[in-house]
Amino acid sequence: MTSYEEVFRASTEDPEGFWLGAARGIDWDVAPSRALDASRAPFYRWFPDGELNVCHNALDRHVAAGRGAQPALVYDSPVTGVRRTYTYGELTDEVAAFAGVLVGLGVGRGDRVVVYMPMVPEAVVAMLACARIGAVHSVVFGGFAAPELAVRIDDAAPKVVVSASCGIEGARVVPYKPLLDRAVELAAHKPEACVILQRPQGMAELGKRDLDWAEAVRAASPAAPVPVAATDPLYILYTSGTTGKPKGVVRDCGGYAVALRWTMEAVYDVGPGEVMFTASDVGWVVGHSYIVYGPLLAGATTVLYEGKPVGTPDAGQFWRVAAEYGVKTLFTAPTAFRAIKKVDPEGKLARRYDLSRLAYLFLAGERLDPETYHWASDLLGIPVVDHWWQTETGWPIVANPVGIEAAPARPGSPTYPLPGWDVRILDAGGNPAPTGEDGAIVVKLPMPPGALPTLWNDDERFVASYLSAYDGFYLTGDGGHIDEDGYVFVMGRTDDVINVAGHRLSTGSMEEVLAAHPAVAECAVIGVADSLKGQVPRGLVVLKAGVEADPAAVEAELVQLVRDRIGAVASLKDVAVVAALPKTRSGKILRKTMRGIADGLDEPVPSTVDDATVLDALRPVLTRGTSLRGRGEQ
Repeated sequence: MTSYEEVFRASTEDPEGFWLGAARGIDWDVAPSRALDASRAPFYRWFPDGELNVCHNALDRHVAAGRGAQPALVYDSPVTGVRRTYTYGELTDEVAAFAGVLVGLGVGRGDRVVVYMPMVPEAVVAMLACARIGAVHSVVFGGFAAPELAVRIDDAAPKVVVSASCGIEGARVVPYKPLLDRAVELAAHKPEACVILQRPQGMAELGKRDLDWAEAVRAASPAAPVPVAATDPLYILYTSGTTGKPKGVVRDCGGYAVALRWTMEAVYDVGPGEVMFTASDVGWVVGHSYIVYGPLLAGATTVLYEGKPVGTPDAGQFWRVAAEYGVKTLFTAPTAFRAIKKVDPEGKLARRYDLSRLAYLFLAGERLDPETYHWASDLLGIPVVDHWWQTETGWPIVANPVGIEAAPARPGSPTYPLPGWDVRILDAGGNPAPTGEDGAIVVKLPMPPGALPTLWNDDERFVASYLSAYDGFYLTGDGGHIDEDGYVFVMGRTDDVINVAGHRLSTGSMEEVLAAHPAVAECAVIGVADSLKGQVPRGLVVLKAGVEADPAAVEAELVQLVRDRIGAVASLKDVAVVAALPKTRSGKILRKTMRGIADGLDEPVPSTVDDATVLDALRPVLTRGTSLRGRGEQ
């Protein structure tokens, strides 16, 4: 099969045969005889009679194939000046040793281990060590607030927590141990042990429950891979911004391994020995799938980068990393590129480096506005691939599958549904929306391998959150449309569609117009409660570095631009130039939080916020009047 249409048709007409074929891309201790078990629908299970070990597939099998000397993991930390390359043989030994530490602490198949670490190789080692012995890891972003870490400890009930003495955020050293100690104090569940990696930038004082990572590894015996059921959980990943009882997305072993192995070739065009640089964090799904498991399952080389896109020390670090390690595929978030564009709008830093081996730029995590797409495309002269997926899905739903057949890009669209994903657009009544009209984006069940089978210890909430809105469909929570050529357009979360005097308007469409202004680096549009119209849009924009413009003049131009391109119905009369937009650590703009503040609600600051001071600085702008009219208009 050589064309996208052929592959997609095979996945829909014969999913059983398609995914059993994909399953041959990994090693099985017991090969599955069937792909899908639908006997407990909507709790679908993939490869129900198969057994495997995901760590063996990520490491040992490559060593056994004679590629133990090939680089597996490259660690590059501009914040510490440390760079190190681990071969497949070396990484296998490190993982086996730490797996032995966990076994010595009584961790076995099905036990949980919370990993609360910065972007260091030991975080990857800890994840793979859990997979090696059949334990379930739950990575919590290093530096999370103690109360948020505590509720995750209570939910996952880990036998062991693996952490580090500190993390480094830009130029700031963040001590982790006091946060961990406070979290354990707050949690009802008490882990039996905490293994602490001591970092020279900030050493920690260890208590009775704590073990030093290096000492524990020296005393341990290496552990071998343990075969587990394909349906056993590999990890729990809590979705960002949860309050109260957290929502733990469960990922299975077999379906996930098969799907990721398939995507590495089909979607990202990365094979054995090739280099993938995913500039994310292991605390997020992107880090799980395309820093750790995906590249290693494919026998590729993965880059683990501890730093920021800008400021550590400059906006050229992604280009330096790509040049130094011969990166073929770079994957990051649109917000990272907007940050680079803001500091280096002409892309001068990219021209300092040899990027001849960089073949693709993949962007995901937030909607890729056409302005950023064009900027990156013009700068690099390579395919810029927008793609769309979620923590829950584990791998992309919609993408341009460059490893199968690259379609012409259509700015504003992540292109086509990938094989296995039956994407539909439904109106409020659950009926198919007309071609080109916005509605709720849903996926017809069953979802393909690798998507969440349920939530941790909460089947009822899984159904209520994702499957109850439309019978037989998974609700993505995003809205958008499919055009006459089959391109999917994701316009933003359905709660980012606002109702202005009876007109349903997409804030994503307005953001697209604002981002097209030559002075704008990034922007957000939120719907604010209004006594007359129900809601009115409010725009917030950050200007590019070095732009000398009167903010009031830019604001007026932007109001007029939206009026010209969308029409007076948009009613966008309030645009403010601000210093920065508040974001999560994964780069998502906190639109819901800003909307709540603007509406006068007691909106909690999400635990995932990257810099709370940015949000504090915006409060006066957000709360200056919910029915504010534009400049010069009363």
